[in-house]
Amino acid sequence: MPSWWRDSSLALPALSGLLLAAGLILEWTGLEVPALVAFALGLAAGGWTFVPGALRRLFTARGRARLGVGLLMTIAAVGAVLLGHVGEAAALAFLFSLAEALEDRAMDRAREGLRALLSLVPETARVSRTSGTVDLPVAELRELDLLVVGAGERVATDGIVAEGRSSVDASAVTGESIPVEVGPGDPVPAGAVNGSGSLLVEATADGRDNSLTQIVALVEQAHARKGERARLADRIARPLVPAVLVAAALVVLFGFLVGDPSTWIERALVVLVAASPCAMAIAVPVTVISAIGSASKLGVVIKSGATCEQFGTIRTVAFDKTGTLTQGRPQVTEVRTVAGTARDGVLAWAAAVEATSTHPLAAAITAAVADVPVSSDVSENAGHGVTGRVEGRLIRVGSPRWLDPAGLRTDADELAEAGMTVVVVEADGKVAGLIGVRDELRPEAAETVRLLHDQGIGAVMLTGDDVRTARALAREAGIDDVRAEQLPTDKAAAITELTTAGPTAMVGDGINDAPALATATVGIAMGATGSAAAVESADIAFTGHDLRLIPAALAHARRGRRIMTANIALALAIIVVLFPLALFGVLGLAGVVLVHEIAEVAVIVNGVRAARPTRSTPQTVVSRSSAIASPA
Repeated sequence: MPSWWRDSSLALPALSGLLLAAGLILEWTGLEVPALVAFALGLAAGGWTFVPGALRRLFTARGRARLGVGLLMTIAAVGAVLLGHVGEAAALAFLFSLAEALEDRAMDRAREGLRALLSLVPETARVSRTSGTVDLPVAELRELDLLVVGAGERVATDGIVAEGRSSVDASAVTGESIPVEVGPGDPVPAGAVNGSGSLLVEATADGRDNSLTQIVALVEQAHARKGERARLADRIARPLVPAVLVAAALVVLFGFLVGDPSTWIERALVVLVAASPCAMAIAVPVTVISAIGSASKLGVVIKSGATCEQFGTIRTVAFDKTGTLTQGRPQVTEVRTVAGTARDGVLAWAAAVEATSTHPLAAAITAAVADVPVSSDVSENAGHGVTGRVEGRLIRVGSPRWLDPAGLRTDADELAEAGMTVVVVEADGKVAGLIGVRDELRPEAAETVRLLHDQGIGAVMLTGDDVRTARALAREAGIDDVRAEQLPTDKAAAITELTTAGPTAMVGDGINDAPALATATVGIAMGATGSAAAVESADIAFTGHDLRLIPAALAHARRGRRIMTANIALALAIIVVLFPLALFGVLGLAGVVLVHEIAEVAVIVNGVRAARPTRSTPQTVVSRSSAIASPA
């Protein structure tokens, strides 16, 4: 996105505002003609941003009229000019063009960067052929091609392992927090990172049509659907515009019937100005800008006015698990040993042979030991575990599928039910103990869910992890609705189902969350360290990681929506009152303009109230998030 001062879409609104200000100054100094010229140029600059579009939208491709605020603002401006009040028309054009430009800029930011998802796919892939191995562009890969995937390389397209064993890190795509062991017959997604072993993968999708390209398509489709939703002001204006036009036409017709067309034509134009949504044009933007600016102090970046409106309606919040509800850092949480074996000894043996491994579980185990013993003859059995010698003992460390827990089988099941990944440690051919590794919940997760429930908002967990791990962590967080083993498309489908029951927010931080974030009523990306795809697909980005920002921000948005609704009600009330007064000639143009100006001041003052934090905002969250969001 270009900087504010370089954004061409803001050039005409800015020019319109400068010319309006110049016209007011010239008028105040008594230079009427130069002031009129400045007003006319300001009207032209502001009107050019919405008048052509309003006229084009009068008839869609299907021939049906589409009426909105833009058309009503156009008619009101034309009416003011015909009555000789060019300054009022210029002010109206400036305010509306600025609001439209800011909204368009926010929508452009929401769409930016989606194609960065495809950077997870390498540009070329090694393909096994009868004549040997050849390098091909990923776009030329076809189903049933055999891909050679070396240690540390990314999988170029979706496939099934044909030969080899390894651990595959698919967290960026599936959300699985811990690398998964794969062997012949196991599926691997595009973008997954291979571990230490070599794999021969049979492609199940073309290079141009895999799970990652589908994620991009889902996100773009969801944004397109959102872009078609009318804003609150447009929904109100739809019945208002035809009613005003019909009323003005009837007034003119009445003038011809009674034989005094000039009087009633002028009165019809006054009716048009009286019904112009000047206050409404300001009511929503002022409130939105105030609410968005205040939210930024909480570390909450709201990308558009439409999002600000929708955020206050949320009834359900769906959470991704890994890196959102959890800390995203696997840790040793429990150690079980056989009789006569010390806990520290089991950890030390495991840490010694895992010291040189790059596996995330190895990092968690070594981090749990202060003084790691020296190991020798270490060898890694890809997809199974590690073997080595420590203090004269032959130590093997691996999963229960490779090393039988034997007498600790019940303990292994208990650890798994508690949401842990189980690692078996064997010494000299006998099981010595079990190590439970788990990605722990954030300390504020349970409090966050409770605060949401206090506001009458439901909570749902969506995760790519296995069912036992997800349910165990959900119980601790206080979440009853758990949907585990979800692929990106599954998450998007779940959000679609939830949104049919009521407005739903999705909170996530990974690439696999992008379709769900885009599909939700409001998508929330957690933390500045979240993936670029998640941040760009979301409607709201949190600069911090404190989950209590979510209920605090929701309370703030609800208050802003209440203020916004009050402003719109006031703007509509002004129209309802002025319409009959203008129709029957009680008020002339000067009186109508004066009332409009008073109403505009009132909605501005009320809208600025949205900048104040809500009483329910925890001070600890405010201070912590402000510190995160403020520049050093």
